[in-house]
Amino acid sequence: MPSDHRGEPITDHRRSGRLTIGPRAAAKMAADPTMTEDRKLLEPSARPAFLNTDPWRALRILAEFVEGFDALATVGPAITIFGSARVGEDSPSYAKAREIGRLLAKEGYAIITGGGPGVMEAANRGCQEGGGMSVGCNIELPHEQDVNPYVDLAVEFRYFFARKTMFVKYADGFVILPGGFGTMDELFESLTLIQTGKIRHFPIVLVGTDYFGGLIGWIRERLLADDMINESDLDLMTLTDDPAEVVRIIMTSSRRRLDEAAS
Repeated sequence: MPSDHRGEPITDHRRSGRLTIGPRAAAKMAADPTMTEDRKLLEPSARPAFLNTDPWRALRILAEFVEGFDALATVGPAITIFGSARVGEDSPSYAKAREIGRLLAKEGYAIITGGGPGVMEAANRGCQEGGGMSVGCNIELPHEQDVNPYVDLAVEFRYFFARKTMFVKYADGFVILPGGFGTMDELFESLTLIQTGKIRHFPIVLVGTDYFGGLIGWIRERLLADDMINESDLDLMTLTDDPAEVVRIIMTSSRRRLDEAAS
């Protein structure tokens, strides 16, 4: 069998980095042998097809992580607040989110939300009223979601998973107010990450006993009763209606982590 200049056997498979390309794939990927990589890069084309390729999407995803990390790295202690975008200023959820944001800001926390209307706007608004740093991680949606006017630092995302990473990475706790599928998605993803040890245990506070009480009951009566979760998993969440209690839970958890770090 012939060898290349390094003495390695030449086969029908070509290697490029960690990729192994078989002969059929190589034939499909074959291009004009006179076309150099520099020419491919520099010559204009009728349509930049590379913009729709997965490798290019990977670069966009990487850019979102880099931009998010760069923007949020110096925010300091922060709490992420979730809830419905569909509630107005007259909603009890709006009033509670606003008060929670204000109280947490007065204790030195930044507030991170999805940057949109409803509960997100209320939490950002309360944060500004309390003198804190108000952060909004907005998402590109088919029906455009504008950043609410109470955001001091806005970061735009195309991809939910990149955005969700920011919610978790820079948060010292989650506060969950009434919401829909998106809110439930964030709740159960955070529970899963803590349950499986992927992230450190931080407080998850559900605000609204009437709204979340049935969900907690179903988790206890079905998931726990059928041995789908452990009894201790129920302790990952705390349910309350009192904004002041939310702050006490967050502060107690923060002091406990500081004591553990010191010891």
